[in-house]
Amino acid sequence: MNIRSTLHSACVLTLGLSASLPSFAIDQSWSETVKQADGQTVYWNAWGGSDNINRYIQWVADQVEDQYNIQLEHVKLTDTADAVSRVLAEKTANKNDNGSIDLIWINGENFRAMKDGELLYGPFANDLPNYKAYVNPQARQSLTQDFGTAVDGMESPWGMAQVIFMYDTAELETPPKSMAQLLSYAKANPGRISYPEPPQFLGSTFLKQALHELTPHKAALLQPVSNIDFDKVTKPLWDFLDELHSVAWRNGQVFPSSAEEMIRLLDDGEIDVALSFDVSAATVQIDQGNLPDTVRSYVFTNGTIGNTHFVAIPYNSGAKAAAQVVANYLISPEAQVYKQTPTVWGDLSVLDYTKLSSSQQKAFDDLPKGIATLSLEELGTTLPEPHSSWMGALETEWRKRYAN
Repeated sequence: MNIRSTLHSACVLTLGLSASLPSFAIDQSWSETVKQADGQTVYWNAWGGSDNINRYIQWVADQVEDQYNIQLEHVKLTDTADAVSRVLAEKTANKNDNGSIDLIWINGENFRAMKDGELLYGPFANDLPNYKAYVNPQARQSLTQDFGTAVDGMESPWGMAQVIFMYDTAELETPPKSMAQLLSYAKANPGRISYPEPPQFLGSTFLKQALHELTPHKAALLQPVSNIDFDKVTKPLWDFLDELHSVAWRNGQVFPSSAEEMIRLLDDGEIDVALSFDVSAATVQIDQGNLPDTVRSYVFTNGTIGNTHFVAIPYNSGAKAAAQVVANYLISPEAQVYKQTPTVWGDLSVLDYTKLSSSQQKAFDDLPKGIATLSLEELGTTLPEPHSSWMGALETEWRKRYAN
């Protein structure tokens, strides 16, 4: 997840916000935090575009109400940038207490913008009991570097995502397993390949996946885009897309609007390959009757892009204690194993398996393997996200070249 939203105008948060925020080191015991959280309402602004994820968030709401007497309200977003803009507007209006947002599902550009704009409460994440007990920040770079921005305890991880591809084994024997193979397949089968339209998050991720494979300047992708020769680094991407669009679905003049539309097109037999950032997407859609049970998932031979997604607390939240309790619950073994259940969500856990008790390990070991869900071994190499500044630059250039 990424988490399924982009900030198309991150620069709005660099408007000379010079007011310094105090350090919010947590100096009270966790029991006092839990006591303070009792009865609070947390307005969680989170992407609301997936029914199974929405149901999971409602399940979390039920748990924290039962266990902590916290009311968790899911404010469904189509774009996380809307929440970022709202916090900025409140800061500009000097609404520094009791803001309208208490928790945000966030990563990438949106996190960088909020951190740079001093719009976040924290650091808090590293002090959460479940973080200290179960998370190993050295396990993967994305736990401490969010699209190249240091996390510094300002957001708490709660899931991992990786690009996967889907195809119907009844229609296609051997799917393309690289961007070069995808282009060759599209040329041999005109009209059968597409991808979501940027700046839809998955469409932008497709651009990053292609760029990572095609450019010889991979190290440049980890630097701020302003530091490199953008035209030189990205030329292979645009050459590739120029060729792909000429043989793509609807001649590259129209693109799917979302991962959900790609799945519908795959089910309808209009395209041969769909993609998702949800490793269990195919299993969930098969279970819901939206895809035939012959659909399977796969990844490219040399790996696919993956990242960690987080929750953060705005600096002016009026329910900081309860927001921390919710963030802590999200990284409990109970919440993580339920989230990783393939037919619930299938989102990968951020917990360190070796830190779990034997019974907690067994709960993960006993998870059913979804009919079309890849194992961690099958997911193979996780490619790093480019620096967060790349997203907007790629989207802008794509729209200049291809938007109708």
